[in-house]
Amino acid sequence: MKKVYPDAAAALDGVLFDGMTIAAGGFGLCGIPELLLAAIKKAGTKDLTFASNNAGVDDFGIGILLQTRQVRKMMSSYVGENAEFMRQYLAGELEIEFNPQGTLAERMRAGGAGIPGFYTKTGVGTQVAEGKEHKDFDGETYILERGIVADLAIVKAWKADDTGNLIFRKTARNFNPPAAMCGKICVAEVEEIVPRGSLDPDHIHLPGIYVHRLIQGEHEKRIEQVTTRKREDA
Repeated sequence: MKKVYPDAAAALDGVLFDGMTIAAGGFGLCGIPELLLAAIKKAGTKDLTFASNNAGVDDFGIGILLQTRQVRKMMSSYVGENAEFMRQYLAGELEIEFNPQGTLAERMRAGGAGIPGFYTKTGVGTQVAEGKEHKDFDGETYILERGIVADLAIVKAWKADDTGNLIFRKTARNFNPPAAMCGKICVAEVEEIVPRGSLDPDHIHLPGIYVHRLIQGEHEKRIEQVTTRKREDA
């Protein structure tokens, strides 16, 4: 089956629909599937639920879809650095389901592994636990978290072959692999596609069985917050 598509719009053709749930990789501004997010914006798909560690910033990442009011709900861990996100949330225009980072990653991984739910101590006694089943194991209380199965997963990797085997770089590996696993359809964007058989099997972070469509493109290397030391007087 051919997995390589010419561009993001082609890779998402026939996949998008209003009201869908999308799992998006990325950590801060690292490993964000920016080309696919831009294509979703252009497509105008709305009432979206995103499962993502964060929502980018106002003009990058999922933030561009918040600006166009295409996002209805966020399932996230960190919601800072995004003024429009905060404005919509405080105005009651955006639904948020907060998840501890480890819990969110495990919910994605569980969904991809066919595990409907799991118990964790993280969040017990906090707002995270409200409305969730509690159960005691060996004298300790745990809460039930459900696995996430998304209609679509969009991820960004460094390198791939044409069968979809992916290699991630640095912190881009944090949320991208579990996000890719939990999507009924996974579309990946990469910086480089290499010939089949040229990747060392021991270096592959996500096997191609999880990846259904693939594009190659140019990506912007953003820094979330630039901090420099004050220049000393000569």
